[in-house]
This record gives sequence, C-alpha cells and structure tokens, in this order.
Amino acid sequence: MLFSKIFIDMENARWNLSKDIPWDKFNADRLSDRQLHGIKMNALLEWAAVPAVEMFLRDNPNDPDFAAFISIWFFEEQKHSLVLLEYLRRFAPDFVPTTEELNEVNFEFDRASPLESLALHFCGETRLNQWYRCAHEYHDEPVIKHIYTTLATDEARHARAYFQYMQRAIQKFGDTARLNFAKIGVLMTNARLNPALHPTNLHVNKELYPRDTITSRLPDPDWLRRWLDNEIKFDVEWESKVEQGILGNMSALLSQKFKTSADLRQYRKKLEITGNNSVRKEIEACSA
Repeated sequence: MLFSKIFIDMENARWNLSKDIPWDKFNADRLSDRQLHGIKMNALLEWAAVPAVEMFLRDNPNDPDFAAFISIWFFEEQKHSLVLLEYLRRFAPDFVPTTEELNEVNFEFDRASPLESLALHFCGETRLNQWYRCAHEYHDEPVIKHIYTTLATDEARHARAYFQYMQRAIQKFGDTARLNFAKIGVLMTNARLNPALHPTNLHVNKELYPRDTITSRLPDPDWLRRWLDNEIKFDVEWESKVEQGILGNMSALLSQKFKTSADLRQYRKKLEITGNNSVRKEIEACSA
C-alpha cells in the first residue's frame, strides 16, 4: 500500500495555517488591486479540487489505496484555497469570493480514463509548482510571497505522490498505462498549442460546453492567460522548467530518454504500432 508511506511523508511536511504563515509581516504598500484579483482567482481555482475528488472516487471504485491518498490530497488542496481566502479576509475583504462564485467552480466532470486523469494531475501539479514559484518572484508583499512558496512546495510533493501511483499502474497495467501516460505527457508538454495547460483549463463536461472548464466558470474567465502572460510573466524559460520536469519524470517512468515532446510522441506512436489488439481494447475500455 502506497498510502501509508505517502501519508507519513505528507504529515511530516505539513504546515500550520496559524503558526507557519507570517501574518504579522503584511505590508499593504507592496500590494495592488490587480494582484489581489489574481489571489482571488487562485483561491477559486484551488477550491475546484472538490469536483476533481468526486471524479477520482467515482472513476476508481475498486482502489481503496488511491482513494485514501485522494482524501489527504483533497485536505491539502482545500487548505491552499483556505489560506488564500484567509489572506483576503484579513487584508482585502472586498476581494473575498462570494458563495455563488465558489459554487460556480463546483460541477460534475464527465467520466474519463482513470489512467489519463492520474497523468493529467501529475502534470498539473508539476506545472502549478512552477506557476507558484513564478508568482512568488512577481509579488513584493512578504506574506503572499511566503504563501506562494508554501503552495509551490506542496504541489511538488503532490506530483511526487501521483508519480508513485503512475509507477504502480505500469506494474499493474503495462503497455495500457504506458500509452495513456505518453498521450497525456505529449498533451501537457505542448505549450505552443495552449500555454495555460492545466486540468483547470481543460473541457470536462460536454453538456456544459463551452462553460465546462474551471477557468471558464471564474468571474473573470480570461484571467489566467493575462496573469501568466502579462503579470507574473510565465515566459519560455519558466515553461521549459515545466516541460523538462514532465519529460524527465516520463523518462524515468517509461525507461526511455525524452528530451522533447516530439520524442515522447514518437515513443507513443511506436508503442501503438507494436501494441496488440488486447492492449487497444483495454485502452478503449478505460476510456469508456
């Protein structure tokens, strides 16, 4: 069981909302309304862990180990939202999201391949770690800088946990898992198609299209791209850190060397060609 070890690791690294955030260091002169708007949007994105957890539990009904991990992941993700909400409550109450705004990002996701969802969240946590590291550098206000560093560290730990479940999946499902993971790895390292690649920016409910992404249901749906491009300046150098993080882990996971997204795409094509019909049927069953 992976959960018992992961739980101890997370328990040892867990921070305290009251004791470990330097609330008394707040400096209002180093904060703008535009930055407060971004903090509010990130609080809402973190709140959207609720439907993701519902999806994981629904789509992995026979995996109590993973379900137990998701319970801890959910706790920590909700604490991310809570610390951002607490920041706004203390220092900018006019920016605290309303109940209606919180409810907007809580909606049901369509069924999806559990293996693809697993890989998506590994890649998403890897990317979010770098987004928050970049946000730390962008901000000058001491408390929010500390918060973004804290969240970035958590997201890196979450990525490592998801990676361990990906390793377990390969042991259990073999090429079926490899194909699913390679598919998502190609998607999530191709920023030229979509620089804001993250699970919160992907379509997840056909009936609600086009308002079926988390970001589309924010009170400011276009905020994320502006925040990345024009505010925190998440540029090519930062994007390269994300891609190399994902590709490096995919290399270790799949026992291949992937320097670029194209390398991973070629690996996937070769695996599809050499895969037998039973593997293809298993992939279709996972996606059904």
